[in-house]
Amino acid sequence: MHREEIRARYERASQWPLVVVAVLFVVAYAWRVLQPGFPGWVQTVLLVVTVGVWPVFLADYVIRLVLAEHRWRFVRQNWLDGLAVLLPLLRPLRIISLVRVARVLDRSLTVSLHGRVAYYVTSISALVVFMASLAVYDAERDAPDAVITDYGDAVWWGLTTITTVGYGDEYPVTGEGRLVAALLMVGGIALLGVVTAAVASWFVGRVADAAQAQDEADDAVLRAQLADLTEEVRRLRSDLAGQPLGELRPTGSGSARSAAGPGTPRPQP
Repeated sequence: MHREEIRARYERASQWPLVVVAVLFVVAYAWRVLQPGFPGWVQTVLLVVTVGVWPVFLADYVIRLVLAEHRWRFVRQNWLDGLAVLLPLLRPLRIISLVRVARVLDRSLTVSLHGRVAYYVTSISALVVFMASLAVYDAERDAPDAVITDYGDAVWWGLTTITTVGYGDEYPVTGEGRLVAALLMVGGIALLGVVTAAVASWFVGRVADAAQAQDEADDAVLRAQLADLTEEVRRLRSDLAGQPLGELRPTGSGSARSAAGPGTPRPQP
């Protein structure tokens, strides 16, 4: 069996288990950030889950890389997965752990361009804002002179940042927080580009559909007229075929002279 076929079968078989692992990571990380007052053993369990996800994704990435026929192309096409594997412990880059969830849902739940755009704009934006808010809150809450001191402020900051509004009332002051902000700004610009392209594609598609519908209507009218003309010709042929030869000869002086022949003398008055 071809290696690409084996890789495709592996990805189909492993995608949902890896989604479960990614969701466990998100839950454990969110729980640690939002509820820091848990007992020590709970914090240890959550930490083990958070850190234990990395070997799973590392193994998945290595398996897919080994099975890929063109490995450099695989690395270029899956650079975000590679970044998440190589830099697993940086809190700002924990946002990338949602890539697996997004890609699996993208393959499973969307079939058309418009459906895919609607999915990205809603689901992916919500997930990215959620994780970015957790990351910036985790980085900022204990920093001196921090402005973002609770998760509600972090969510508000995330929404204003990803939509490129940027009121400036909430902003990070730490290096990690600013790195999260930079990633989220890039994500917001990309989101605007996707939305713009989707709206343009929708308008072009509507115009093309209207033009095609008009062409089909015109074709239907022409076909109906052609059918009527064909039926009329058939009816005329049938009528002509049923008449005697003498009844078919036209009348009139010109016709009479033609019927008499060119050598017949013209009658005198």
